[in-house]
Amino acid sequence: MRKIRYKKGKKVAPSLLEYTGIHKDVPTQMQLFVYDADELTECSDGSFDQLEHAVNLSKTNWLNIHGLNNTRIIKQVGDFLHADNFMLGDILNTTKRTKLEEYHDILFFNIKSLLPIENSDNINAEQISFLLKNGILTSFQEKKSDFFSHIRERIRTHSGIVREKKADYLLYLLLDAVMENFYITIETEEDKVEELINLTKTSTKLILLEQIEKHRDNFNFLKRSIIPLRDSLYSIKSMKDDNVFNAIEQDNYSFFERLHQKSLELLEQIEYDLTSLEGASNYFFSAQSHKMNEVMKTLTVVSVFFMPLTFIVGVYGMNFDNMPELHWQYGYFIILAIMFFLFIGMVYYFKWKKWY
Repeated sequence: MRKIRYKKGKKVAPSLLEYTGIHKDVPTQMQLFVYDADELTECSDGSFDQLEHAVNLSKTNWLNIHGLNNTRIIKQVGDFLHADNFMLGDILNTTKRTKLEEYHDILFFNIKSLLPIENSDNINAEQISFLLKNGILTSFQEKKSDFFSHIRERIRTHSGIVREKKADYLLYLLLDAVMENFYITIETEEDKVEELINLTKTSTKLILLEQIEKHRDNFNFLKRSIIPLRDSLYSIKSMKDDNVFNAIEQDNYSFFERLHQKSLELLEQIEYDLTSLEGASNYFFSAQSHKMNEVMKTLTVVSVFFMPLTFIVGVYGMNFDNMPELHWQYGYFIILAIMFFLFIGMVYYFKWKKWY
């Protein structure tokens, strides 16, 4: 049973909002979409007070925030939505695991977005959080990225049904876009693992084992990120059964059930990939053992070839006077001939037995 160790981290008081991520040089920027089936208003690069006045509760409102360094703005958003400080603290604390929380009329959802780092075996992780309340969806990103660019374009061009739907459907689209990053990451890892497995069949270099363990850690990291997401998406199904939380329409629960199925597919794929890595690791050790056995077999065969020759040399190396062969004129050449034909005979015998 694995021993659980306490991981010491930075303590942040619930009442003190502080961003704990690594993107501390990213300025806080905001973008607001207010839309329905007929109209669209897009606001950006303004103060929160200006954006607040642009909010129209009779329409769907999407406030997207890049950069979490300006905690004053985060606090303003929380006060506007009447969000608890604990929720705001979870938005700013990037060490928190993926979770879903329902507090009064606010749905809080945070998720880890994972993408492979180019020319590296490492994975980049970014926390994205959502607050859903009364037709207002607020998303918080640590830095500016293009995760949601296609969704913005669909809103602008009135493509699909996004303009007919409410903020809960928009939340589904954003979560689906983040989950697509899991597929990209897993596919990239699988390509590297496939190449690694092919290398283990032709080489027994120790660095291959190090790479296998690195990718095993990456898949386990993906697994630890997806499991709480799966549990959170399953919790949304229980909200449907309770029929208490009204921020998600009954017809839209099926979309979140699709995301839950996707999370199960991702976990199944990761389990398969971990099994493949386990097979590659076992093959590597088997190849190492086989190579060692071949070396030992060669050394043993060579030793056996010279054992009778060493015995003969040892016998005629004794200093006894009564050894008639020592006085034969051709004794030396006769013994060499016997040793030569004995060696050749043993070589053919071993080859006939297929011992080498």
